[in-house]
Amino acid sequence: MSYSQSQSGAYALILGVSGQETRLPIIIGGFEAQAIAIEMEKMKPTRPLTHDLFKNFASQYGVTIKEVVINKFEEGIFYSKLVCEREGELSEIDSRTSDAIALSLRFGCPIYAFESIVDEAGIVISDDPSEESLEQDEVDVETDSYFDEFLLEEIEEMLQKAIEEENYEEASRLRDEIKRRKLKN
Repeated sequence: MSYSQSQSGAYALILGVSGQETRLPIIIGGFEAQAIAIEMEKMKPTRPLTHDLFKNFASQYGVTIKEVVINKFEEGIFYSKLVCEREGELSEIDSRTSDAIALSLRFGCPIYAFESIVDEAGIVISDDPSEESLEQDEVDVETDSYFDEFLLEEIEEMLQKAIEEENYEEASRLRDEIKRRKLKN
């Protein structure tokens, strides 16, 4: 996940296709990006966020999400379904793709996409390390200036404070800087 270069205030979530170099780029909003990043990083907010509440509610009533299916792509928008199970019965619920992904992380279920969608909206990204290092250099140029004056330990403390204050957008930026520095070393 990264800031979208094409849309202000949006993020690009890149889903990989298992066994392929094809990626499915999905543009999502800031709140959805926070919900996904928080779960990916196993951050523990002081109160449950909406997707955590949904999982707690579903679990309380014996509902599990078995899988997420990205089933439609129209006019640049992805559509998804949650495949749910309760007492052995399956049902499908329409969902925004960003919410479906946030929930799939919390339920630990797979994400699938129709092949026709991957063919239409997918992009091929080479796993060539020389290309990745060029991309990383570009990111370094963009992020270094803001964080240059801080030590890694200070940034980690800032991250903890941002989480405590429920400022998840700032927490995401700090998390990315910590990762960038650790990769650099």
